[in-house]
Amino acid sequence: MTLMLRNYVHGEWAASHAAESLPVVNPATLEELEHVPLSSREETAKAVEIAHDAFLAWRNVPPGDRIQPLFRLKALLERHIEEIASTITIECGKTLNESRGELRRAIENVETACGVPMLMQGEFSENIASGIDEFVIRQPLGVTAIIAPFNFPAMIPFWFLPYSIACGNTCVLKPSERVPLTMQRIFELIDTCGFPPGVVNLVNGSKEAAQTLIEHPHVQAISFVGTTAVARSIYAHAASHGKRVQCQGGAKNPIVVLPDADMEMTSQIAADSAFGCAGQRCLAASLAITVGDAQRAFTDAIAAAASSRRVGYGLDDGVEMGPVISADSRERIEHWIARGAQEGASLVVDGRKPRINGFESGHFVRPTVLDGVRPDGALAATEIFGPVLGLLHADSVEQAIALVNSGRYGNMACLFTSSGAAARQFRSAADAGNIGINVGVAAPLAWFPFSGHKESFFGDLHGQGRDAVAFFTRAKVVVERWPREWSRRF
Repeated sequence: MTLMLRNYVHGEWAASHAAESLPVVNPATLEELEHVPLSSREETAKAVEIAHDAFLAWRNVPPGDRIQPLFRLKALLERHIEEIASTITIECGKTLNESRGELRRAIENVETACGVPMLMQGEFSENIASGIDEFVIRQPLGVTAIIAPFNFPAMIPFWFLPYSIACGNTCVLKPSERVPLTMQRIFELIDTCGFPPGVVNLVNGSKEAAQTLIEHPHVQAISFVGTTAVARSIYAHAASHGKRVQCQGGAKNPIVVLPDADMEMTSQIAADSAFGCAGQRCLAASLAITVGDAQRAFTDAIAAAASSRRVGYGLDDGVEMGPVISADSRERIEHWIARGAQEGASLVVDGRKPRINGFESGHFVRPTVLDGVRPDGALAATEIFGPVLGLLHADSVEQAIALVNSGRYGNMACLFTSSGAAARQFRSAADAGNIGINVGVAAPLAWFPFSGHKESFFGDLHGQGRDAVAFFTRAKVVVERWPREWSRRF
């Protein structure tokens, strides 16, 4: 008997009436876990309407009261961290340690959103003119929608969800149909936290559900993370329907290695960045630009790190990298490895078609390193979203920065050096939203925005921290006069 996941609407679990469903598959074992319904336009719209009705009361709940269920949710996520991390690994493929780290970041965002009573505070100016005061208040928007990706099924929804509801909005979340189990379990915890019915809702589905959220007149804001092509499309389409939009797109993150870098530390950090989560994260290093004499030493060190990385099932002890999400992803990654070789790069480490004992049918690609990648080639410009690192060479820091800035993406750029002057030059000139200095994954903590430049982000306000609070509220300016003679009437 096939198990079908349920939607969560109006504070209740409900079976979907969808005519279609998809299997949820463990990418390491290919075990079919459950089926996810592809909810219809009507079901999705009904969830939005219920969220809209709930908003009318929720917006007037004092912020200090709105965050109390979030405090309870934070405690529950802490208590169930091992169980949820295992679910992430089973459906997404990453290692158990990576899943634990992801969930820690989700919890961090819940904690930060609990500061909304202070973060939502406005501004006040007394006597801007005689007897007149002017001030700004921040008010919630209404129904907000989250369209989440597969690669971080716990963390990325929490860039948005806790801030939205803490600010007085209601929310409809559509998790990725590839990895719906994590949010199914988290919503079982949310169900016990005391949110009024309709404040937090979950609708499983695919393109039709997403399209409904983008177009529904009651939805005031859209938060999306995915490929650049889809991010651009959603940004334009949702904006044409009058909505606020924040769309995180793709990336091709470069790291720059100077000759004065600690090569042992640098190669290990770079390997963790490029090959962690099987390269399926928007902050994965995908290009390494060596400067001057760093070329040979780094090439040898990163090749050794790639070759020795233990690949296998993420629940097994000692495994450092799991599978990619699907057969299609594996085929695409292997295509781009071949394309890089065709463009003239040399395969220092070739991770195609590995044999993983006990998991021969899984969607595995081993870490891959290509040297001599052409800066003007397709490989250097394309987001592969897999464990593939391309190596380029530059003669100076200035030339390396020019290579960094020549790409269409601007999610992250990192520099490895022992020179403070070089670090200052790099952080000032590199055109990317998240900058790392001797850091391979420049992931902002929850109280900073998850930034992005160029085609890595479409919108003005990012997820997390104060940006999230500004995104999920609108400012209202009040100019107020109370003449004394009016007061004497009473």
